[in-house]
Amino acid sequence: MAYAFKKGLEAAKEMDQEDILRDFRQRFYLNEGEIYMDGNSLGLCSKDAEESLLSVLEEWKTMGINIWTKPKVQKFLYQDHLGALTAPLINADTDEVTVHSNTTINIHTAIGTFYEPTETKYKILVDDLNFPTDRHAVDGQLRLRGISPEKGIALLRSRDGKTLLAEDIIAAMTPEVALVLLPSVLYRSGQLLDMQRITDEARKRDIVIGWDLSHSIGAVPHDFKAIDPDFALWCSYKYLNGGPGAAAGLFINRRHFEKPAGLPGWHGNIKETQFELNHHLDKASYAGGWQSGTQHVLSMAPLEGSLKMYQEAGIKNLREKSLKLTAYLRYLIEDRLTTYGFTVGTPYEDEHRGGHIALEHGEALRINEALKDAGVVPDFRYPNVIRLAPVPLYVRFEDVYELVERIVDIMENRKYEAYADKVGPVA
Repeated sequence: MAYAFKKGLEAAKEMDQEDILRDFRQRFYLNEGEIYMDGNSLGLCSKDAEESLLSVLEEWKTMGINIWTKPKVQKFLYQDHLGALTAPLINADTDEVTVHSNTTINIHTAIGTFYEPTETKYKILVDDLNFPTDRHAVDGQLRLRGISPEKGIALLRSRDGKTLLAEDIIAAMTPEVALVLLPSVLYRSGQLLDMQRITDEARKRDIVIGWDLSHSIGAVPHDFKAIDPDFALWCSYKYLNGGPGAAAGLFINRRHFEKPAGLPGWHGNIKETQFELNHHLDKASYAGGWQSGTQHVLSMAPLEGSLKMYQEAGIKNLREKSLKLTAYLRYLIEDRLTTYGFTVGTPYEDEHRGGHIALEHGEALRINEALKDAGVVPDFRYPNVIRLAPVPLYVRFEDVYELVERIVDIMENRKYEAYADKVGPVA
């Protein structure tokens, strides 16, 4: 949509006063004077998440082993409870979503379940812009089937090194392709793919398709009733604010509930017979059937508080504010920063933009380091991208305005020149 932004700090403050989500900011732990723009990598801790974690700790302290069955929300079924809280974010049935392990393991689980190669239909279509763990997992699954990645990978290459075209993805769905795994939002540029069109085309070709929602869930509402993918997976520590190493999520389309799990374990057994401890897996016929080992409750607990906050705020309201924040950031970049050589690598259109802006510059690494010392928490991605995520639950329009002013100061006074052009272990 078209946004009519005004210049100046007072205009930003006015938008904050009109923001129906403004009070949620008070429920997060924010450092005084700091502008947190890294929620696309690790979301902030909320008081709601803290409360749910402390509640589970108290249950463990007072109940011991009875924590599995005695609390109102039994931790033996915690994954079902959290899955039901997550499902509205993607418009899925509650039994199609479970909270499980981490993103990489969930990729292995999904590929192990859905990849059924034949002599003529055996390739897995991936793109060259995706986060590396997706490719590592796919390569590993191919090797387990005795197929070299060189033979089994159908690699879709970006034309510009930033974005992917739907028509290129569709053209790559050749008769040899058995499965497609793509990101909903590209982690560098923030491009949101046309999931509906791409999934529809895969279905026409009898190709299994799954989506990695790690950079969209909690920032972009998805309608899986309409999109109808075979599977999806995601991490929970970015926009969902589940905490560092939070348990990840897995969606299994209900039409596949009877398929064998690709990475089975005893927690995928139906609960009525799980403790009969049979060596034959009596797999549960819902997403919980893809559980493997015992769930890590303490890594799941903060997510409960966060997901309840999402229910309160409403994912559509969050998306509306997110789009306005990123559009405002782009407006300020074009108004204040282009003179210093900055460009934006994120698509302009709302329907093609996730929750962050890719700010590009030849000195991005050193500018990123200077921003940290200027009280901003940004996120560098090699070779020239500063990712900036104005997360709508806790970032104000005033923060976006101040962010750009701090960048102007860094550039005007060439403060970035004091920093080394070298990537550290965590940028």
